[in-house]
Amino acid sequence: MNSEPPPSRFAYKPARFSPVWQFELAPDAIEWEAGTRRGRLPYADIRRVRLSFRPRSMQTHRFVAEIWPARGGRLRLASSSPRGIAEYEAHDAAYAAFLGDLHQRLAAAQSAASFECGLSPLRYWPGVAIFAAVSLMLAALIVRALATANRSAVLLLGALFAIFLWQGGVFFQRNRPRRYSPASPPRDLLP
Repeated sequence: MNSEPPPSRFAYKPARFSPVWQFELAPDAIEWEAGTRRGRLPYADIRRVRLSFRPRSMQTHRFVAEIWPARGGRLRLASSSPRGIAEYEAHDAAYAAFLGDLHQRLAAAQSAASFECGLSPLRYWPGVAIFAAVSLMLAALIVRALATANRSAVLLLGALFAIFLWQGGVFFQRNRPRRYSPASPPRDLLP
């Protein structure tokens, strides 16, 4: 009787006119295919895994996993595929199951890879500073509109401020740079 787990599979399209990227977890490696290109990445050769929250214009609930090998280019998996100009297909369950299985295999293999969350600190902290500066400017504009008793400006700026704080706050809260263990991937970065 075979004690190896069955292969786990995941597929998505990174762009509307790109080929479908297909991934399969073999007992000792990630095997992938994109159009005519294909490859194999042994688990022992994975040096870094990064999970992040990356919404797009028409899709506010999108997650990305990046896997860097010791040599070669990174593999990128997203939790959705474009269907049309403004329509996306979510692969939340398949994406979460595939990454859960990958993390279990990496933990069982006692991988020496670095497991990271969110954005790199060089992108995150300047982004937080810009977010805070824009938030303060919007708050100042609301105070100015209140001082001039311009109700329509107060309503418009207040709505814009609320949406900006909500969207930006969720983005920066989920993408806070940190490390994690492959035995317990962060739930806030999986659908």
